[in-house]
Amino acid sequence: MKRSALILFTSILLSSCSENYLPKPPGYNRIDLPEHEFQELTRELPYQLEHSKYSQVEADSFNLAEKNWINLHYVDFGAKIHMTYKEIDGDEVDFRTLSEDAFKLTAKHQIKAYGIEEAITITPNGYTGVVAELEGEVPTQFQFFVTDSTQHFLRGALYFNTAMKNDSLAPVIEYIKIDMAHLMNSVTFEN
Repeated sequence: MKRSALILFTSILLSSCSENYLPKPPGYNRIDLPEHEFQELTRELPYQLEHSKYSQVEADSFNLAEKNWINLHYVDFGAKIHMTYKEIDGDEVDFRTLSEDAFKLTAKHQIKAYGIEEAITITPNGYTGVVAELEGEVPTQFQFFVTDSTQHFLRGALYFNTAMKNDSLAPVIEYIKIDMAHLMNSVTFEN
């Protein structure tokens, strides 16, 4: 009986070791992304836009003096779109200074970025938009500004509240980029 059990155990052990075992590569958490849905901004601001229903509108806490600055907070994704607005008056604040500042803020990421693609577009409402997509381990992967170049200048930048690698955030980044493109295309300024 002992001999039969030993032969059975040995044959099971030998037959189970016939394949080469390779460990599984490390995986990332699955991220379920909802369908894109948008709603109008309900705050009284010199601009209006449609933002994602999955983002919460918050007052910007970085610069309390700027009442027209907001954050669109994606709580479930740990991301924020920082929206800054400036009125162009031609004297103290002019279009050239604001646009140069926006380009300088993007250029600061060149140290870590291995690619920056910029594009100029005209929104459906007739405003000029500039989009910057950054690649690499940068704190912001997508930035834009929309302006009528005479009175209004709105800038947005996507940031995550995490130190994760951007390749693991890629699905969320792509999802929010679509939201930001819709947001840009829906911007209207008060006259």
